[in-house]
Amino acid sequence: MIADFRNLDAYAALPRVGGLRLSPDGGRLVVGVATPDPRKNRYVTALWEVDPAGERPARRLTRSRAGESAAGFMPDGDLLFVSSRPEPDATGDDGEETAALWRQPAGGGDARVLARPRGGVRGVVVADDGGLVFGSALLPSSTGVDDDEKRRTARTDAGVTAILHDEFPVRFWDHDLGPARTRLLARADVERGDLRDLTGHVGYALDDDASWDLSRDGRTLVSSWTVPVPHGGHRSTVVAIDVATGERRTLASDEHLEYGSPRLSPDGTRVAITVSRRTTADDPGDVWLAVVPAGSTGHDVHDLTKDWDRRPHSARWTPDGTALIVVADDLGRAPLWRVGAEDGQVTRLTPDDGAYTDVEISPDGRWIYALRATMDTPPAPVRVPIDGGAVTRLRGPVEAPEVPGRLDEVTATAADGTRIRAWLALPADAAEDHPVPLALFIHGGPQASWNAWSWRWNPWVLTAHGYAVLMPDPALSTGYGRDFIARGWGRWGDAPYTDLMALTDAAEARADIDANRTAALGGSFGGYMANWIAGHTGRFAAIVTHASLWALDQFARTTDTSDYWTREMTDAMTAAYSPHHSADDITTPMLVIHGDKDYRVPIGEGLRLWWDLKSRSQTGHRFLYFPDENHWILKPRHSAIWYETVLAFLAEHVRGEEWQRPRSLG
Repeated sequence: MIADFRNLDAYAALPRVGGLRLSPDGGRLVVGVATPDPRKNRYVTALWEVDPAGERPARRLTRSRAGESAAGFMPDGDLLFVSSRPEPDATGDDGEETAALWRQPAGGGDARVLARPRGGVRGVVVADDGGLVFGSALLPSSTGVDDDEKRRTARTDAGVTAILHDEFPVRFWDHDLGPARTRLLARADVERGDLRDLTGHVGYALDDDASWDLSRDGRTLVSSWTVPVPHGGHRSTVVAIDVATGERRTLASDEHLEYGSPRLSPDGTRVAITVSRRTTADDPGDVWLAVVPAGSTGHDVHDLTKDWDRRPHSARWTPDGTALIVVADDLGRAPLWRVGAEDGQVTRLTPDDGAYTDVEISPDGRWIYALRATMDTPPAPVRVPIDGGAVTRLRGPVEAPEVPGRLDEVTATAADGTRIRAWLALPADAAEDHPVPLALFIHGGPQASWNAWSWRWNPWVLTAHGYAVLMPDPALSTGYGRDFIARGWGRWGDAPYTDLMALTDAAEARADIDANRTAALGGSFGGYMANWIAGHTGRFAAIVTHASLWALDQFARTTDTSDYWTREMTDAMTAAYSPHHSADDITTPMLVIHGDKDYRVPIGEGLRLWWDLKSRSQTGHRFLYFPDENHWILKPRHSAIWYETVLAFLAEHVRGEEWQRPRSLG
């Protein structure tokens, strides 16, 4: 598909594939496709069916103004999805406020609502007999779904919006927490009967990151379960819940470890979990895969990959229970791997440049289905043999856009002798006789990697406008081992900074790069690094800093996850590595971007940075503020404005062109 990456509205309108579900019999594969609504104020997702054999073209299953997200399948192949769209016989706006669980017959016909609790629906899991469990938020004093409805109505009618907290945190990413909190609701007969509350009010135990799984016989539910620790913190354990009685027992708990992402084996006797060593000021922790017996009482964790120098996630059991299929970052890629369920032996299954997500395994154990992306292709459904081999792209609902340029790799030697690398996206016409300006993209995280397509930080928008884009993985990045992360832990201004400069040097040494015209751009931790760069070198013509950390002592105590960040950001660390200490040394024009609904890096960081810049210099700085966006700029129209403003700022300071205010900004 030919896509015009210079036309920002057209770019924002490109359909985006996400979410993949496989039916129990392996005969139906469903993905979501997001496109802008008519007013370009949000993306709306429709569900499409993809042929697992790769023969039939994809066909659309759902269509509504509200959109849908796949929740799973019933044993007979009926599709379950979540949507806030109204019921067919609703009048006016009835039923449009909350997300309901819908069932769409496999053989065709209208979808119908199975449940519409006021607290919404998430994490639907289904047993072989059709019994199901899902999460929904209920008010603390509610005795059930019906009582919750009455209490919510009374609260709304009284105009009450206040929330009384007795635990930390109070916000998460972009939304307030409470007063309603997640509980687990069960229904033995999917068509009839009341929803039973399995947990009651448990506060923050089922936090927004919680996940759970249901045994095939529907008797046992396993879930991550957050418990408080001293000084305002939390850690994650794993529990088993008897669906019939609600009785709960702990499967895995350790004061020095976090346990999560539980997945029951096909026979229900074992639970695969991820294990994370809790971080400290001196230790970045680690992540590995383990198995615990489903009947454990908390002391039978069998580590599988503790000696593997990668961080596995997204584990799925093979149907015979002999292995787990996982994803783990590796040298700028995110391959599929097979892990033996007994010996922990690791085998790489995909040797390509792909980054895989949404893993599903066919019931006959022959195929792995997933979404595959690369740095130059967006996510699309694929099929991979269970033992590895050729990756087959299925006939998905969206053609891959043709990117305006080519992809290369850059390597360098870090100051401490470590080998480091980066991706480099180049315009098609970049050449020795036509060197192009360079934009350094710095990823967030900081424990992350440039290894997949990004819609929000897309290098091909910039290559379409004549820039090369360098995307390095500096110290703290994943996919290079524990020591690589430890190089930058608690020392953000040291190895991460010098790694970025070394890779920029390597890129600028190329004949097809104009070393005299460079810019640095970053978001979140990447924004921190952009701010640090601004105070420690004048080599860049312009710097763009998005949702960035500026004053670390302030950030660590106002973010939504202070219990995590303060373990690394000690007083000594913030004194040594907070960018705001170098405000007087900044001479490079900076574009500051921040959303008011950002609770991970609160708006106070952007406001303080803006004041510290403007109170010292009037030279070239600008502030792009989004009152109704969060850590990410998600609205299609705002996404186009983001790119338009960034490109205008780079054109002014990197290309030396006259400033042109984006027309949409007046």
